[in-house]
This record gives sequence, C-alpha cells and structure tokens, in this order.
Amino acid sequence: MTIDIEYVILRHLQMKLKAPFTTSFGTFQRKEFILVEVVDRDGVSGWGESVAFAAPWYSEETVKTNWHMLEDFLVPLALAEPIHHPEELAKRFSAIRQNNMAKAAIEGAVWDLYAKRLGVPLCQALGGTKKDIEVGVSIGIQPTVADLLQVIERYVAQGYRRIKVKIKPGWDVDVIRDVRRAFPDVPLMADANSAYTLADADRLKALDEFGLLMIEQPLAADDLLDHARLQPLLHTPICLDESIRSYDDARKALDLGSCRIINIKIGRVGGLWEAKRIHDLCAERGVPVWCGGMLEAGVGRAHNIAITTLENFALPGDTAASSHYWERDIITPEVEVQGGLIRVPDAPGIGYDVDRRQVERYTQFAKVFHRTATA
Repeated sequence: MTIDIEYVILRHLQMKLKAPFTTSFGTFQRKEFILVEVVDRDGVSGWGESVAFAAPWYSEETVKTNWHMLEDFLVPLALAEPIHHPEELAKRFSAIRQNNMAKAAIEGAVWDLYAKRLGVPLCQALGGTKKDIEVGVSIGIQPTVADLLQVIERYVAQGYRRIKVKIKPGWDVDVIRDVRRAFPDVPLMADANSAYTLADADRLKALDEFGLLMIEQPLAADDLLDHARLQPLLHTPICLDESIRSYDDARKALDLGSCRIINIKIGRVGGLWEAKRIHDLCAERGVPVWCGGMLEAGVGRAHNIAITTLENFALPGDTAASSHYWERDIITPEVEVQGGLIRVPDAPGIGYDVDRRQVERYTQFAKVFHRTATA
C-alpha cells in the first residue's frame, strides 16, 4: 500500500486542566500542544499529538521547538515522497538528531492514516491483541497529605488498578507511609521525576518497607550508570522513564542492570515504531513494560491505548479517563474507564472520532503545508 500525503495541518492548541497537576519539576494548569493532521489524496485524515510541554521541564523539547522542527524539517521530509509503511519515517527522520516528540507527533498521524487505509484498528496494525487494557492513575503532589488521601480514595473507588504518587525530597517517605497505612492493599508506586541523587540512596531504600510496585526515575534524566549502582541496594524495582529515549538506551539499561521495569512513552522514544521495538526487546529479556502518560488530550491518549494492547505491557499504565484531566476532550466518544479497564476501540485507525468543533475551540493558530507549496 502507498500513502500519498497531500497536505499536513499543524494546530497549536491550549486546553485547561480540571485541576492543577504538580510534579517535582513544576505545576501545570494548562496544556499547550501541537495537533498534527495528515490528509491523503482521497481526503482521509490521520491524527497525531505532540506531548512536549510549554517549558523544558521534562525534556529539552518544548511546544515551540516542536513546531520549528515539524515546520522546517519533519513535515517537508514526510511530504517528500510516498510512504509504504510508517516504519519508513524512522529512517527518513534519522538525519535529524533527537527531537523525538516532534518525530512521534507526525509519525503517529501517519500510523493512524495507515491503519485507516488498511481498514483495521491501530492496535491491530501494531500487532496488539488485547481487547481491554488495565489502567492506573497518576496523582500530582497535593497541598497536604489529607488532600492526597482524599484524591486517592476517589480513584480507588472508581476502580483504577494502580495508584502512582509523585514524590520529591521532603514529600516522600512520610507521605508514602501515610498512604500505605490508609490503603494497605492498593497497588502503589512512587514517581520521583529525577528528583534525587545517589547520595539519597538510604532515603530511597526506606521506601522498601511499603511494598511498592516500583520507584520511577529516581535519579538524573540522562543517567544509566548510577541507577545501575542504586538498583542492587533496593528491594523495590526501579523503573526508568526519562533515561530511555531509544531502543539502544533500553538495551544498555538492561545490560547494566539499571532497572527491572521500563516505562514506554511514545513521544519520548520517537514514535510508535520505536516503542514497539523497545517492547519487543523487553519481552525477550523478561522485563515488563507499561505505558506512561504526558497529560495527553484524546488523540495522544488513543495512541497510548493502541500500543498498550501489545502483550508485554504487563502493568497498568497512566492512561486515565478523559474526565480525569479535561472538562471536554477533543475526541468522541471520550476515553472512559470502567472497573479499572479501558475497552479498546475496534474502529479503523485510532478508533475515536476527532471532534473538530472542540479542536477549533482550543486552537490558538494553525498552518497548512501542501506537498508542493507551503501556505
């Protein structure tokens, strides 16, 4: 099959979160992001979403740098010649270093279009088999422990299969102790977002007593070696997030013993194809993976659902319901969670319709790029 992209539309959207979301590196009240639409000669659209934030807190990429990379490099490369399979884009984009979130945004749109042209759900095009996926929820740092316990209670009552609590120095051991005392049987994990150093090993080891599923990314975002030194000191598995940007990063982490679990984020690793490669590697090594979240709107959330249908996504991911974050999402139907499960859609492509009315409502500006001209 040949995909001839006739034009690409980049839209800069801004959506207000239902409640502020706080991590060790900042507080988010609004999410700015780029929505990518690729349209073929028959007028069929594929959709992708950039997960970069407005400021370089999580990684060096931002909404503005993604727009620059897409406009000046990646969109022209995608339009340069027909595409036979989305995996070709990885090679086509290989001359562009890093900028994984920008690459993933347009690659995701092409995957959606590809699956629609095949007439199959995106999950099937990726090789996924699950009909339902287990999901957990990520809870930001709250004003007080009492507030945190109240939020957790609400999501436990809704059936979420795992609770993730953000931690940082000064909001860690005592907080997790209070959470575990209140919820002794809930699958629980802590996410540090690189807030610690190897000098904090004793403090991180103190978390062992709480029976956590994992501690996510305790040390530096670009580190593998210190994590390899820390993991043998802990009973709790380390899960790497920011440190894994590619298949090779995952291979090195596993070879070094830097972690026992890997969080796969499509944007962080450069797209669905690289995410699938990392999944397959971890499956061969017997290392479970799960799908992390980046406060995605509906299109990004739909891609997360699709990749999570692969068999070695063995732990509940961060793909909570649309209503967890937004008053009104940009897809219909919105993503819903029932009993801690999301039913995987079976319509072609991402399986959800993009609500163009809501997209227009949230769009700050847009630009169209044609195969032979830019407008």
